[in-house]
Amino acid sequence: MSTAIHPQSQTFGAHPHVDALDHEHSHDAGATTVFGFWIYLMSDCLLFASLFAAFAVLSRNTAGGPSGKELFDLKYVFVETMALLISSITYGMAMVGTLKRNAGKVLLWLGITALFGLTFIGMEVSEFSHLIAEGNGPQRSAFLSSFFSLVGTHGIHVSSGLLWLFVMMWQVAKNGVTDKNRTRLMCLSLFWHFLDIVWICVFTVVYLMSFL
Repeated sequence: MSTAIHPQSQTFGAHPHVDALDHEHSHDAGATTVFGFWIYLMSDCLLFASLFAAFAVLSRNTAGGPSGKELFDLKYVFVETMALLISSITYGMAMVGTLKRNAGKVLLWLGITALFGLTFIGMEVSEFSHLIAEGNGPQRSAFLSSFFSLVGTHGIHVSSGLLWLFVMMWQVAKNGVTDKNRTRLMCLSLFWHFLDIVWICVFTVVYLMSFL
């Protein structure tokens, strides 16, 4: 006498295996995405390296105009720098929240990160506006052209990061801390910390060395 196996029992027994495969596939796809983003960051390194090289060559070419020592307010830039560095810490706290899949905690720390990022951009725009209002815009000298190019490019990157951050806040609020959102937040984390490292180099090379 043969024993019939109900199709539902076969399907039911396969579920754990299918779920495991889906989870493994999601993990592999996330790792591939993060690796691809690392490649993008390396290309961005080349962009900033070119801008730093241009600034190093042109930093003394003031065309009879003011130098960085005469233009820059080191205390002001230090506050600006601290705002961006603290935002890196708060973003790290948001990533801790993703490990526990705590959407509320993630949204809180992403919001605080956004506030510090907006503070940084606001201070940078104020600095640029002040320089241009005094006739020290990028057309004034090669030094100022390279300064606005380097610092402005970094500012555009931070602004793009803020836009990305707001989109991720909406995604987390809507869907929670899913595997896809965790991967996206990880990529944004790499981008945000990368911008912090670049700014430390900007602060050192552009601002501090102007007073040496």
